[in-house]
Amino acid sequence: MQADTNSPIIRIGTRGSRLALWQAHHVADTLRAHGMEVDIVTIATKGDLVLDKSLDKIGAKGVFTEELEESLRDGSIDIAVHSAKDVQSTIPDDLELLAFMEREKVHDVVISFDPLFKLGEGQQVVGTSSTRRRSMLKRFYPDVITAECRGNLQTRIQKLQDGQYDAILLAYAGVARMQYDHMIAQHLPLDTFIPAAGQGSVAIECAKTLPLERKLKLKEALDHAPTHSCLAAERAYLRTMEGGCSIPSFALATLEGDQLTLKAGIISLDGEEFILEETTGDREQAETMGEQLAHVVLSQGGDRILQEIRAAKQ
Repeated sequence: MQADTNSPIIRIGTRGSRLALWQAHHVADTLRAHGMEVDIVTIATKGDLVLDKSLDKIGAKGVFTEELEESLRDGSIDIAVHSAKDVQSTIPDDLELLAFMEREKVHDVVISFDPLFKLGEGQQVVGTSSTRRRSMLKRFYPDVITAECRGNLQTRIQKLQDGQYDAILLAYAGVARMQYDHMIAQHLPLDTFIPAAGQGSVAIECAKTLPLERKLKLKEALDHAPTHSCLAAERAYLRTMEGGCSIPSFALATLEGDQLTLKAGIISLDGEEFILEETTGDREQAETMGEQLAHVVLSQGGDRILQEIRAAKQ
């Protein structure tokens, strides 16, 4: 289907989960507030369809984005809406990340039907689909038994209710957006459970061939400049590390005025090795800072951890 560049309607591509649709409707409402007409197009991705394997077993690169990107190319949608942390570290040459929306709180939370649940108190089974969270649990709560937990948020909570886990680990942003705040038993600290690059933000992707006038209108309506600077640093770090959803790396940038601070690192799969580095500089140098910090982490043993992880997957 070829794009109708004369149509005033902005076609928004999204996955079909409730959280993805929340994000798409959030984008749609923002665009309507700026006087634009919108239409939401739901598209299933490999990550939605293959639920019997962990992300690192199905090839995590583009697992939640590939089908949306094909729809950008064939013109059936104008923009694709993603959770920023799901976007692969390197974007195809014919596509671009147009905007990052204002970030929600970035930390991880523990969800449980027991409001008094706390990690590390007795023998516990905790579900997560994240390699990073699994490794951090092994480091900071070594007695916890980790278990694979795939599916959309509602599916995971149903598994929790069915007794497959005592608790599950999730990003606060998704929990808050789906109004499951009442199930939060524990907020995890950012000095230990540092989030994945991009966590908490919504990313807007488009084809480079999208007309410039339309791009500029969309960017003006959707892009949050401080968030964009932070994610530029985090994604540059991730890209230089050559990491993705299956690599237990982490990155968090914060802004004070024009000063950007980036904390980033990597953790081994068994949680034994934890490399964390930090840098501060001008926000205009966000990408350079991310690249340079990645090289520092790699030189401090991160390259060896990555080699061990890749060898373990073979």
